[in-house]
Amino acid sequence: MGLWRRGRERGSTPPEAKQHGAPTTKGERHHRSEDIGTNRAVSEQPCSREVKVVTESRSDQGHWRRAAVAASVCGTSVMSSSPNWGQLPALAITNVFQHLDHPDRLNASTVCWHWRSVIFQPRFFKRIQFDVAREQNKKNSFFLQKLAHIVSEVKITFDSCNLYDVELTTEILYKLGKSARLLNLSILPKYATLVTPGRFYSEEEWNYILKLFVQPLIALLNRKNPPLRALDLGCSEILALHASDFLNCTSKPQFLERLAFATVKQDPGHYPLGLIEPPLFEKCTALRVLTLDYDSLCDELLQTLQVLPLRQLVVHVHGIDEDHFGLSEDAWANFRSKNPETELHLTLVCAYEAVEILHTHILRPSMPLTHLKVLFCEKINCEALEYLSRHYKDTLRSLIWVDSMRIEEYRNIMELVMRTEQDPLVMMAWRCKKLQELIVHGYVLDPHNLVGVARLRGRELSVLEVSNIHLSIPSLMVTPFVEEISAQLGKKWCPLDAKTLPPALRFYPVSDEVRDQYILKYIRKDVME
Repeated sequence: MGLWRRGRERGSTPPEAKQHGAPTTKGERHHRSEDIGTNRAVSEQPCSREVKVVTESRSDQGHWRRAAVAASVCGTSVMSSSPNWGQLPALAITNVFQHLDHPDRLNASTVCWHWRSVIFQPRFFKRIQFDVAREQNKKNSFFLQKLAHIVSEVKITFDSCNLYDVELTTEILYKLGKSARLLNLSILPKYATLVTPGRFYSEEEWNYILKLFVQPLIALLNRKNPPLRALDLGCSEILALHASDFLNCTSKPQFLERLAFATVKQDPGHYPLGLIEPPLFEKCTALRVLTLDYDSLCDELLQTLQVLPLRQLVVHVHGIDEDHFGLSEDAWANFRSKNPETELHLTLVCAYEAVEILHTHILRPSMPLTHLKVLFCEKINCEALEYLSRHYKDTLRSLIWVDSMRIEEYRNIMELVMRTEQDPLVMMAWRCKKLQELIVHGYVLDPHNLVGVARLRGRELSVLEVSNIHLSIPSLMVTPFVEEISAQLGKKWCPLDAKTLPPALRFYPVSDEVRDQYILKYIRKDVME
């Protein structure tokens, strides 16, 4: 028989037990049962806390005793109270977090202090980035306290022209040196210059860098469990001078997968050479990504690198030392035969002399060249462009040739056509079947030839970026060319103008810091994650 009953508190007495005196007769018991049924019908009004109880009728038991097995008292039931989510086991919360995306996981962790404490696990935080600045001190302190010891990858960006930020960065480095889980470290100054208390290249500056940067990095590299797998010096010239020290102090070089030692020079015409002995790379048997300055490369080093599983080799060219003999064609041919999948990224940075001899002293036919960047070298070398399209037609994927528009020298790329009787960019688009990116700034281009480039490459050319079209053509006549290029590329396209050009490329002078930011953006995009 199914009954809806209001439960009794433990120890309460049934209504019939409250009657004192002699035992009742069978008829009186029957009469009271009818009264109880009537009262029960009245009590069966809706109540969210009432519990439906199903029992089996037994003649030797009363209705109250049967219903008291599972009924709960309205207003005092445990089921009626709100659940205490803060008392869930950490394992249960962890299982919930594993099914959420990172933003949803962070939102869920705001339920209470207990949930927030559960989220700080290595499985939920793989990497963090410290943006060092005075206004970010509170955030960075929180990262150091809660996350620095559980993440495996850390990036540190800082204003390298601000001594206060530089010293804050060194404090972070020292604290990261105590981490037992850190595998990848990237130090990313915003500018090529690194401010120190002493004069540039002075003994005081050297000791400052040695104590506050080099020593904590050596401590990380010397750690055996777990060994560091990636180190990026962020193109810092003065840190890269210690590259040999870093390799010498590495306890387990066989675990290194990525090393970024290439630099951007503060003075491209005058700088100290940081040479690296080729045998230091012999034990780096897992190295996949390596960035170096051209000054450090030689045939012997290239021979050492050819036995490593390199997938990307990035080379920066600044000045050309008169004692540097360059790399031979045979050395590049042997390297390419042993590493057919390696990508070579060649970058000239403010290399005013090297750009003129690019095709004669630096480029070699057997180079596995896939990306070429020529940044602020104040010259376009038409012979080098022709060399590129003839020798790297099966490998070249990206060409970036950038100068600012403020240089007084009038640069008209049509002059190249007059000397070579053909536009080198059109020939490159025709010959280089893998070309996907073409960026040219600081030079006047013919819109007819730009249309030719777009037709030859079509939608395979994912990036076509220019900033100046032939000045003799009225702006209204440029519109059909823009529409045709857009149709060939399969997306809306237009050249950059004075409003959309990056500050480093405009007509008015800019500081070296602004130029450095533009350069570093392109260079760091090279390094394979």
